[in-house]
Amino acid sequence: MDGLSVAIRAIAPFRRQVFQSSTISSSTPPFELAQGRLQSLVPIAVIDIGSNSVRQVVYEGLAQAPSVLFNEKVLCGLGRGMVHSNRLNEDGVERTFAALRRFHALAKQLNVTKTHVIATAAVRDADNGSEFIKTVTEITGSHVEVLTGAMEAKYSAMGIQSGFHRPSGIVGDIGGGSLELITVDRELGDGITLPLGGLRLTELSDGSLSEAKKIARSHLRDVSLNWPGIERNFYAVGGTWRSLAKLHIASRNHPLALVHDYEISASEMINFCKFIATNDLSKMGGINAVSRNRRDLLPIGAVVMRETLKALKADRVVMSSLGLREGVLFSMLSPEEQQQDSLLVACRDLSTLRARNPEHCQELAAWTDQAFATLGIEETENERRYRTAACYLADIAWRAHPDFRAQQYIGIIGNAGFVGISHEGRAYLAMANYYRYTGLGGKVTPPPITTLASPLMQKKARVLAAIFRVLYLFSATMPGVISQLQIRKEDDGSVVITMPESIANLRGERPDERIRQLANELGSSVTLEVA
Repeated sequence: MDGLSVAIRAIAPFRRQVFQSSTISSSTPPFELAQGRLQSLVPIAVIDIGSNSVRQVVYEGLAQAPSVLFNEKVLCGLGRGMVHSNRLNEDGVERTFAALRRFHALAKQLNVTKTHVIATAAVRDADNGSEFIKTVTEITGSHVEVLTGAMEAKYSAMGIQSGFHRPSGIVGDIGGGSLELITVDRELGDGITLPLGGLRLTELSDGSLSEAKKIARSHLRDVSLNWPGIERNFYAVGGTWRSLAKLHIASRNHPLALVHDYEISASEMINFCKFIATNDLSKMGGINAVSRNRRDLLPIGAVVMRETLKALKADRVVMSSLGLREGVLFSMLSPEEQQQDSLLVACRDLSTLRARNPEHCQELAAWTDQAFATLGIEETENERRYRTAACYLADIAWRAHPDFRAQQYIGIIGNAGFVGISHEGRAYLAMANYYRYTGLGGKVTPPPITTLASPLMQKKARVLAAIFRVLYLFSATMPGVISQLQIRKEDDGSVVITMPESIANLRGERPDERIRQLANELGSSVTLEVA
């Protein structure tokens, strides 16, 4: 008997005991045992058949801020050679079919209720596209939506709407076969498509970057898109451009390795792309941040990015991890669901799954609304959103060892998959709860992520942390306590927190010490009174 069999037999009695003690019927879905899942959602999948890659993403459910249950990509190269043959690559077709059979089996295992299959440039342009689609339908059992260039652009823009709070600018989505451009604001513009995908442009130019630049310029020269707002934000979508961002992040030793909402001035990105296109990438520091199968297309992707930014006269590049697939999902939401704040939805969900009492976290948000207004701390709309998010997430690290909760929290915030928040916003969230656990003394070393926030944002995060440190000692994470506390500011600038006689026994030395810390952060006297 091998080691694995011995191990399985050893844990079998424990498994039987756990399952027998649970209230499980034969009709109970297998994922109901998973306490880390939102039980109100049922899995849904999107398969994206692109010119270079085929990917299936299984989401936890149809929601404004869905988590990914499973994500797999195969670089099949369907569009390889199409410039000369106008047919899908034979080897790529067989690899795609094999990948789809695996995806279909995985979807069954994950209890996916609906699979949406979309196909882009290679399939819509190929002479043998119809024959290919017929087989895909047989394998997946799902209708295949072959997107026009305009629809591809629209879905990519809807992906940006789902991943950013009130985005405004132009979206560019580069794939293997095409580049889509479309304006995004309160409304979406009319999308256009250009034959400037990485795989296609490589073949059109015979691998010559100088020729690729000429081709890109000739197609971009006549593009006429009006910027919808004052800020000229270019939202960059697509695996090749995400790889560019990863390389840029690594080259700058940026303290947050997340690509989503990573911002770069257009001028800096233009210079960076020129460097990428003219240097040996294998010798470049940070190249290991990019997967090997993406490296070959980096130079051509850099050429397209550079020429696009120059043609559009963009001011800033904003990288996105969300695009076409998320746009498809977003399009299925109701108008009311689409208007929900993706950041706050995700943070509320995480609070539900991880906090000792999510209701208490919501009370924190309401109490700090009042406190910041009373204290005269001015906030932008985004800063208010970030403070609310910090309240929702204030208790998600409680299962960690007390000595390491601050570090645990930094790890969660630095790597969490939620969107609708800038890198500075993540720094604010991280600091607020990092200092809640470490304290606010001079000996506390700020985490590296702190450098992403302005001095004013750092100060606001410290004030929020000081408030947390006071309130948690009174509530012990239970709801119904802090709602009884009131805060007011006197004419002389001093601050008074009042509590009713019914909970006066919660006073003590530790709360008094925390109140002094709050006073130090505010630069004014803070006292506790029993009303």
